[in-house]
Amino acid sequence: MKRLEFDFCVAADHPSLPGHFPGRPIVPGVLLLDNVLQALLRLTGRDVTHLQQVKFTSALLPGEQAHASCEVEAAKFSFRVSARRAAAVVTIARGAGTLSAPLHGDPGA
Repeated sequence: MKRLEFDFCVAADHPSLPGHFPGRPIVPGVLLLDNVLQALLRLTGRDVTHLQQVKFTSALLPGEQAHASCEVEAAKFSFRVSARRAAAVVTIARGAGTLSAPLHGDPGA
């Protein structure tokens, strides 16, 4: 099993934020998920072909640092996105899916 970790932040001036939600913006789930999918492609050389489940359990705020942890085993993966708030770590989202065959000849896939 391969463990992958990365951090990301959605800037407060991202164009999707003013409409999601006016006066109290939060990062749209699809944007959070796109960060995870793009990082999996970058780190494994493999596309996500299917999402079995995704649960959003808390909102990610604009400018907030997010930490993603992914477990990859063969063609299956799971992920968890969290953020540190005060002294606590809050789970933002978690899910699982399936990866394509290696696209870029990644020998570690």
